[in-house]
Amino acid sequence: MLRRVGVLAALFLISTTAFLMLDPVGSWEFLLPFRLRRLAALMLTGVCLATATVLFQTISGNRILTPSVIGFDALYVMVLTGLVFVLGGAGYALLPTPVLFGFNLATMTGLGLLMFLLLTVGARHDMIKLVLTGIVTGILIRSLNDFLQRMIDPNEFQMVQASSFARFTHVDSGLLALTAAVSVPALILAWRMRFRLDVLALGREAATGLGETPNRGHRQALVLICVLVASATALAGPFGLFGLIVSSLTYLIAPSSRHAVVLPVAGLVACIVLVAGQTIMERILDMATPLQVVIDMLGGLVFLTLVLRGRVS
Repeated sequence: MLRRVGVLAALFLISTTAFLMLDPVGSWEFLLPFRLRRLAALMLTGVCLATATVLFQTISGNRILTPSVIGFDALYVMVLTGLVFVLGGAGYALLPTPVLFGFNLATMTGLGLLMFLLLTVGARHDMIKLVLTGIVTGILIRSLNDFLQRMIDPNEFQMVQASSFARFTHVDSGLLALTAAVSVPALILAWRMRFRLDVLALGREAATGLGETPNRGHRQALVLICVLVASATALAGPFGLFGLIVSSLTYLIAPSSRHAVVLPVAGLVACIVLVAGQTIMERILDMATPLQVVIDMLGGLVFLTLVLRGRVS
C-alpha cells in the first residue's frame, strides 16, 4: 500500500510541475501566480468532490451512486437558471461574487440535503430501488432545467449554458478564498469522522452494536457532502461523473475499508486526474474543449461497467 501511495505522490508531483512549467507564454511574474491560482482551484475542487463521493457511497452502501448521478449537478444548473429567469441576465451579472456564492451554497446545500435524506432513508435496504430512484430524480431535475431554459431569452440562455460546464480558464481570487474558507473546515471534519465512517460502513445493526448512532452519523455525513459538493460546484461549475471515476480508481488502487486510507488516496487520485487532464487538454492537445466533456464520457463507460459487473456495493 505504501508503494502505491508513493507512486500516486510521484504522479501528483509530475502533473503539478507539468501544469506550472509546461509551455510558458509571457513573463513568469504574471504566469506563475495565474497558474498557481488555477492549480489551487483544481486541487480544492478535486479533493472536495472525491471526499464527498466517498462519504456518500459509504452511507448509502452503494459504489455506483454519487451526488452527481442523483442530480446534484443539475441542482446547480437549476439554481443558476432560476436566478437568470427571475433577475434577468443583466441583474444576474451585477450580483456581487460573495452574494452569489453564498446564495448558491445555501440553496444547493438545503435542497441537496433534503434530496439525499429522502433517497437514503426511503430506499435504505433496497439497492436497486436506491439506484433507480436516484437516476430518475436526476432526470426529473434536468427536465425542470430544460423547461425553465426554454422560457428565458436566448441571450440569457447562452449565459446559463456557458456556466453549465466546469472551467478553470480563469479563477477569481476572492471566490477561491471563499470556497477554501467553507470547504477546508468541512474536509477537516470529514477526516475526523474517518473511524466513525468505518463503523457506519458495516451497516445499521453492526454500527448500533458497536455504539454508533447510524441516523446521527448519516445526517452529519450528508451535511458535509452537501457543503463540499456545493462549494466545489459554486467555484468551478458542475463536474458530471468525475466522482464516480475517482472513487472507482481509488477502490481499485486501495481496496481497503479503512477511510484513513481511502480518503487520502481519493484526494490524490482526484488531483492527478484533474491536473493531468487539464494539462493534457491545454498544453499537449491544445484543445479548448472543457475537461468535463471527456470526464462525462469516461464516467459513462465506468458507470456501465460497474452496472454490468454488478459492483453496486
